[in-house]
Amino acid sequence: MTASGPVAEGITNPPIDDLLTKTDSKYKLVLYSAKRARQINAYYSQLGEGLLEYVGPLVDTHVQEKPLSIALREINDDLLTCEDIDPEEAAAEALAVDQAAAAGSSDEPVS
Repeated sequence: MTASGPVAEGITNPPIDDLLTKTDSKYKLVLYSAKRARQINAYYSQLGEGLLEYVGPLVDTHVQEKPLSIALREINDDLLTCEDIDPEEAAAEALAVDQAAAAGSSDEPVS
């Protein structure tokens, strides 16, 4: 018997070979797409609360489409870029933000 409804594509579309050209390794692709899928999932869960911390899907979505499939389509369409972050540079930026926050809170007058 054949089903007359739409067939689930899973992660076969876009093809994995096309996706591997977007990053240096399959492991980086997994981390990259999983992080974006978590952001999409958080976006959908925050819609009801009015908290829009993350950007929603950048491609047209279908009913019941999984966040990972959406993320992989975004990567395939070159809507996202994967950039390496220098750990030392990230730590220096975090330290600067913490220092600025501490300096901002100490400037307030105490009554």
